[in-house]
Amino acid sequence: MARYDFASDNTAPAAPEAIEALIAANTGFTPGYGSDAISARAADAVRGLLDADAEVRFVASGTAANAISLAALCRPFEAVLAHEHAHICTDETGAPGFFGQGIGLIGLPGASGRLLPDTLTAPLAAPDFSHRQSAAALSLTNATEYGTTYSTQALAALVAPAKAKGLAVHLDGARLANAAAGGFDLKAIGPMGVDILVVGGTKAGMTPTEAVVIFDRQLARRFDARLKQAGQLPSKGRFYAAPFIGMLESGAFIERAAHANAMARRLAALMPFTVRHPVEANAVFVEMDDGALSRLHAAGWFVYRFLDGSVRFMCSWATTPEAVDELGGVLADISR
Repeated sequence: MARYDFASDNTAPAAPEAIEALIAANTGFTPGYGSDAISARAADAVRGLLDADAEVRFVASGTAANAISLAALCRPFEAVLAHEHAHICTDETGAPGFFGQGIGLIGLPGASGRLLPDTLTAPLAAPDFSHRQSAAALSLTNATEYGTTYSTQALAALVAPAKAKGLAVHLDGARLANAAAGGFDLKAIGPMGVDILVVGGTKAGMTPTEAVVIFDRQLARRFDARLKQAGQLPSKGRFYAAPFIGMLESGAFIERAAHANAMARRLAALMPFTVRHPVEANAVFVEMDDGALSRLHAAGWFVYRFLDGSVRFMCSWATTPEAVDELGGVLADISR
């Protein structure tokens, strides 16, 4: 039987704090469609986490959260600048274009999943041209697809020139907890000019749920109608919201992510294969040939080969030191 401990942080169970909050929410009758007291309390918890006066909505998946957010920031004949390996560019099956009725994606290069300000210079300076989709938004990801993180200053250095050119800014925070556990300042996101933020719940140890945080309140007008049309305005909205209460009010959101990050560092220290990207969050990417990967699969451990050809090992809130050490032993054996 294959083990999926390190295949993805999506394979982990939900954390006790999230489940306890769900059970507590499963009492009595409430209004529907996110208009209940539980959803309001969860939204307050998100606002407190970010120290921001923002609109908050809860949806079922990061793909939905990203795509619907980008659709709110761009018109159909416009495009989004993003890292070429960002989730919106490689793993969402055209969802931004679908929900945005044709909005485009412009992929930009950057080592280990990060963009640099110099990379934005040319696309931000590009003149409007009727034969192509001009950029109307910048999408950033923290932590990145390669397990690296932006510092607060590094992210601000990307947001500022985009805003100066009149672009909106979207931040994909599917693993925002891991970035925060690594030192990223969550309270700086709103002031630096991000318009819409996705706060990842699922990968942080919750049941399927993501928070869409709308800093620019003008964008919140009719946003619920946009969610309803997209099938993302659940009638029993309290069950999407409740896990955020459990994880945020207890402090588990950051504490559990810090554990996942620590497990990744532990695994990297045991890794007999070359680590390709800096280990700054909860992921370890290594250089491994097909023969070694096949031997690992044959030994019962399943992991993926990633976009750049490296093999990805993901840790989660539920990863144990014993599992890391066990995997480390198997990796040592197959590397010989």
